[in-house]
Amino acid sequence: MDYLVLLYYCYTPIENPEQFREEHHRLCLSLNLLGRIIVASEGLNGTVSGLRADCEEYMRLVKADPRFAALEFKVEEAPAHTFQKLHVRVKPEIVHVGLPHIKPYERTGIHLSPTEFRDLKDQDDVVVLDVRSDYEHNLGRFKNAITLDIENFREFPEKVQELEQFKDKKILTYCTGGIKCEKASAFLLEQGFENVYQLHGGIIKYGLEAGGEDFEGKCYVFDGRVAVDVNSVNPSIISHCHHCHTPSDRMVNCANPHCNAHIPLCETCGQQLDGACSTTCQEHPDKRPYDGTGAYPKNSNNYSPEQGLLSYRAPVR
Repeated sequence: MDYLVLLYYCYTPIENPEQFREEHHRLCLSLNLLGRIIVASEGLNGTVSGLRADCEEYMRLVKADPRFAALEFKVEEAPAHTFQKLHVRVKPEIVHVGLPHIKPYERTGIHLSPTEFRDLKDQDDVVVLDVRSDYEHNLGRFKNAITLDIENFREFPEKVQELEQFKDKKILTYCTGGIKCEKASAFLLEQGFENVYQLHGGIIKYGLEAGGEDFEGKCYVFDGRVAVDVNSVNPSIISHCHHCHTPSDRMVNCANPHCNAHIPLCETCGQQLDGACSTTCQEHPDKRPYDGTGAYPKNSNNYSPEQGLLSYRAPVR
């Protein structure tokens, strides 16, 4: 395949995030990359797509910066761009959880390689903890993993009290690419949990290096692919069609924009309901035309990647 998708993050101090954001945006423009990148005083987080040669040059240039020397890219092939736009933004955190005082580059859980995680996860004194949101772990998760009922990662801190019963166990956290685990495991340590670990590189790296063994279902990703296979050893489907309840890992957004529920919907029900999650939404006067994908990208409004440079304003401090 001619294109690559890069998933990456690095917790490291960035003294002037606004200046770095502008420089980094220009770098992405020069390499024709598309995607979403977040810059904060605590580090860098992004997912981008581009031609193979452009992505390889991007990786080389990013890692040439001493601040990102330890950064690891998760690299997957794709037939085309998986994004339609380029956004490089400054935010308070590179993953929003409301814990800016926690600095994973100072203290976080013990990193486990994919093979170490695989060998440890089924031991009696171990609990495997999924720190992702409901719609993510409902689509796919590790066998026997503990999941939390959260709609967004920022709800994680208030759910930690539910884990008190596991304080005498080894807690193995995991997420899509590893970034959420950095803060989740650091917060668990702050709350008095002593044996806290994290799957280094997340589900994506586990699939690439350990065959995805015992990961049930698909992995939700935040680009145009929506869901990807990670298990080549013992794959399965655990999610069910929202309407008919047959096994389905086909994720859509409800065609009613006022609902926009992000759900599994099999192809048959998708056609019967014209992309809606229910007959009520199907009959809504504002229902969007259904093209069989269940994806409704926002209107580009003559967007060009350079707009990010023209319209960007540093946040008020």
